[in-house]
Amino acid sequence: MLQLRKGHYLSRAATSHTDLAAALALRQRCFAPSAAVIDAPAEPDSYDARCSQIIVEDIRTATVVCCFRVMYLETAASLPNSYSAQFYDLSALAQFQGPMLEIGRFCLHPDHHDPDILRMAWGALTQWVDAAGVRLLFGCSSFAGDDPRLHLNAFCLLHAKHAAPSQWRPKAKAPEIFDFAKELKGLAPVTGQNGVPPLLRTYLLMGGWVSDHAVYDRQMQTMHVFTAVEIAAIPPARVRLLRAVAG
Repeated sequence: MLQLRKGHYLSRAATSHTDLAAALALRQRCFAPSAAVIDAPAEPDSYDARCSQIIVEDIRTATVVCCFRVMYLETAASLPNSYSAQFYDLSALAQFQGPMLEIGRFCLHPDHHDPDILRMAWGALTQWVDAAGVRLLFGCSSFAGDDPRLHLNAFCLLHAKHAAPSQWRPKAKAPEIFDFAKELKGLAPVTGQNGVPPLLRTYLLMGGWVSDHAVYDRQMQTMHVFTAVEIAAIPPARVRLLRAVAG
């Protein structure tokens, strides 16, 4: 079993009902659109059974401070089974060669702000990538709030500098989207990465790219973009940093 310990943090796969309950509770807290939903019982969704749940815990207090799930896809033929395929037409990726790993429901505990927590999560992902020969990481990167005016600067940045290569670019599938080319015409980013979620910033530092549109998720009161990182394209300096953490 892959696991990683640094300082007072331990990252590992969830192996018990207690682990899963703690991960689901954190997920509920991070993704629930209202306080009433936060207090409701946390339940797995239909994708959880197909995924491995990864947790980062503070071993001093046995508190789960980060969690996410991963779905291993041996080939692109399994892409239709992914969570992201509900919202994006991923047919362009059908020609991608090599195993893939979908990352989903990534949560950082709102009361814990130690940057080492995110480093531990990436260390765990690096272990997965190396152990399984993964060639592509992908998933949906969420923006809190389903009003696009909250995210215009971030969307402008993504559209201008981090658009998917044409050969892999996802097509629109969801019934309600925010088309960057159409909606951002004449606009340009003005304040760097202001408004870009921390996890997505890390993807971008690794050479990640995003879809040319965002999808509205009215139930979760978020918007999200398809995000992918080709392992072969990660800058060597970043690879060394990730492997230093993973080792």
